[in-house]
Amino acid sequence: MLGFLELSLQLLNSFNPAKFGHLGAQVPINGDNVKPTSTTKSSRLPDYFVTDDGHFQGPTQTGAAPFLAQTNLAPFAGVSYIPNTPLETQIPIAGNVGNKNIFQSLANISPYFPNPRGFGVNEYSIPPGSNVTWLNMVHRHGSRYPEVSGDAAERTLGKKLTDAAGKFTGHGPLAFLNDWKFVLGAEILVPNGKQELFTSGTLHYYQYGHLYPNNGSKIVVRSTTQRRMTESSEYFLAGFFGLGWAQNATLELAIEAPGFNNTLAGYKQCNHTSWHIAREAFMEWVGVYLHDAHQRFRANTTGDLDWTLSDTYNAQALCSYETIALGFSPWCGLFTYEEWEGYEYALDIAFQAGTGFASPVGRAIGVGYVEEVLARMQHHVITDPSAQINVTLDNNTATFPVDQALNLDFSHDAGILSILVAFGLTQFNDVLPTTHIKKDREFILSHLQPFAGRLDIEVIKAPAPVNPRRTDEQIYLDGEPSSYVHFILNQRTIPLGRSHKECGDRDDGWCEMKTFLKVQEKQLELADYDYACFGEYDDPKYGDVEDGRPVR
Repeated sequence: MLGFLELSLQLLNSFNPAKFGHLGAQVPINGDNVKPTSTTKSSRLPDYFVTDDGHFQGPTQTGAAPFLAQTNLAPFAGVSYIPNTPLETQIPIAGNVGNKNIFQSLANISPYFPNPRGFGVNEYSIPPGSNVTWLNMVHRHGSRYPEVSGDAAERTLGKKLTDAAGKFTGHGPLAFLNDWKFVLGAEILVPNGKQELFTSGTLHYYQYGHLYPNNGSKIVVRSTTQRRMTESSEYFLAGFFGLGWAQNATLELAIEAPGFNNTLAGYKQCNHTSWHIAREAFMEWVGVYLHDAHQRFRANTTGDLDWTLSDTYNAQALCSYETIALGFSPWCGLFTYEEWEGYEYALDIAFQAGTGFASPVGRAIGVGYVEEVLARMQHHVITDPSAQINVTLDNNTATFPVDQALNLDFSHDAGILSILVAFGLTQFNDVLPTTHIKKDREFILSHLQPFAGRLDIEVIKAPAPVNPRRTDEQIYLDGEPSSYVHFILNQRTIPLGRSHKECGDRDDGWCEMKTFLKVQEKQLELADYDYACFGEYDDPKYGDVEDGRPVR
């Protein structure tokens, strides 16, 4: 039977895989013979175990080298302490009375930082006698250069200013534009992004190193062919295992391109999108919060330069991208602290409508990955085509191990946000008006998916039911051994009972595992994947959708 399966997979692979992307067709594998490394290229290795041939890696333009010793305007007045960081983040910001860090208000392009306020519960240690026995991590790539695809907004402004050089003059705070050049690369990791993943790998080793079997076997680690995704996983593994990580892990790369099933980039296999709806709502808010800034920019330029509202917004984005790539950006100090709060809220609106609970495809994009997590929890492969699942990979224990205690995956911000939606974590379903900032919202993008954001899902086995009132002296209640699911997003617990009442109002935010699995059965149905991604329905207006699925 095994020989027949291998022959079938080989025959399937002999066809053009793009024609069979809906089946998830990729090169077959015989798990007994695969001995991949991070540096050896072999024609005998399946595509998804080859990491050095550059297939489907996307744009890879490298930017200019930083020269912070010369270009940094610091030390600023009143500042003498230089922190141990490669980035200059002490820029004085008008109206910043609390001296807060604006780089923690840059939404999904914030350099990584742990969630500073949590998600509504305190953190508790594992009770004596209980054990963390299983981990599923899904990790965003690290800080990168701006994208090329889509509007390529920051790149558009860079080209506009480059083309207009010598035709306009900047005055006052914009005088730097007279000599400014756009020197950023495209899409690949910047040095700070590499450090973020290495540091995260080191942190995860200290947290979960005991889950690695260390018996001579290798765990399978999943990422995608996009270069920043591949390198993010490699830097993480170097932090976790050291430079010889290829002796401990096999890196599996799912093809990230239209026509290929890939749960780590679920939006590639969905015919519907709501990003155009998101952009309309986003621009409504941009017109509100950047009105004054836009007037300042126009007042400080003369000559042949039509400075638009979009240019003013893109100037804010360049603050982040130049800082993470070059260490410092003169764009950052041009905006007030209130305008930086508005910037984060603009992207909150965009991502809530583009891939969150305000999107008709919010659940659908992430549901395939949720199915994989549940399959891993229950130790079985996936045999039937569903959502964006690549059945060729997920129906084979060589590429989808079902008994690994340590499961490490790498994805994108939009993908991980949709995974949170598909898990039904409705505490993040804030309705975000476009007229003012909703201050008490849970959906704060920099807290959910900054660069290098990560979701850790633990399974904890206890000898008896753990007391939900963790401050009580009695640790355990009477009863049989129990297992619990614990969600940790950017190092803070997501209380599962907030979204799923069946999990109960626990101090620690955990959910009894049997209850969690039962709850998730319903969540899979709610995604309504086929209709959401391929059904016929009219585009909703912004605000019509609140549950991450089409309104029937």
